[in-house]
Amino acid sequence: MLEQPVLTIDAIGRKCPVPIIMLAGRLREVPIGAVIAVTADDPAARTDIPAWCRMKRHTFVAEVPLSRGSAFHVQRMY
Repeated sequence: MLEQPVLTIDAIGRKCPVPIIMLAGRLREVPIGAVIAVTADDPAARTDIPAWCRMKRHTFVAEVPLSRGSAFHVQRMY
């Protein structure tokens, strides 16, 4: 069972690196341990968001396909 995101950031139509900038800017709005989702249709998001999570030591949880793009679920670790 996938944990439901506490916050969803709509980055549909935005190109790299905007989805990452939006995620980084709003991550602290959710409690530590909570999941935040970024919806994006830029193909680069598929590699950029997990790479950002590794670099920043947050947990990339899942990519959930949507009718347009995907929702990338990230768990805030600190």
